[in-house]
Amino acid sequence: MPAPEGDGIGAGRLTAVVITVAGVLGWLASFGLARDSWALLEDPDYAPACDISPVIGCGDIARTWQAEAFGGVPNMLWGLGVFAVVGTLGLALLAGARFRRWLWLLLLGGSLLGVVFAHWLIYQSLYVLGELCPYCMLIWVVTIALFWTLLTDGLRNGVLPVPEHRRKAAEAVLDVRWLLLLGWYAVIAVFILTRFWSYWTSLV
Repeated sequence: MPAPEGDGIGAGRLTAVVITVAGVLGWLASFGLARDSWALLEDPDYAPACDISPVIGCGDIARTWQAEAFGGVPNMLWGLGVFAVVGTLGLALLAGARFRRWLWLLLLGGSLLGVVFAHWLIYQSLYVLGELCPYCMLIWVVTIALFWTLLTDGLRNGVLPVPEHRRKAAEAVLDVRWLLLLGWYAVIAVFILTRFWSYWTSLV
């Protein structure tokens, strides 16, 4: 069913909260990465607080080309801008704002690009760099939550029209959408657990 026209499309309180929290936490994580990167530029011997162990840390990752995947612009600077916009839009929704369908689609498209990039970074962290950055992992979590919330809410409110013969399947997904999100996180957690299994077991 197509989304209604008129004054725009609003969001439920939970959706607005998820968008706002994703924006705030994503911005804070990006700021933490930016702060440590600037400190490393000033002092190569600087030890970021997130450098906890040989497996968990962000100092080494900040020095890699993966940290500047878009033409030499540090990823965290993109994050500062993008998450600031997301958080602002989330606050507007909490205040009762209603957006046109094209803006919802733009948000969904941007979050899709973000979640694809996040999974590329997950692969790079696990199987190329061999290190887990706490700030990065927080960004992975909120990016996935943001995309999933926008996708499922788009199915619910008509931003993404669902053909009649697919409606029951869409409703089934919406009924368990939070369980599916937890399952998504669980799959990533299993990859992290198995990739660094020898390290985790050494802590026991």
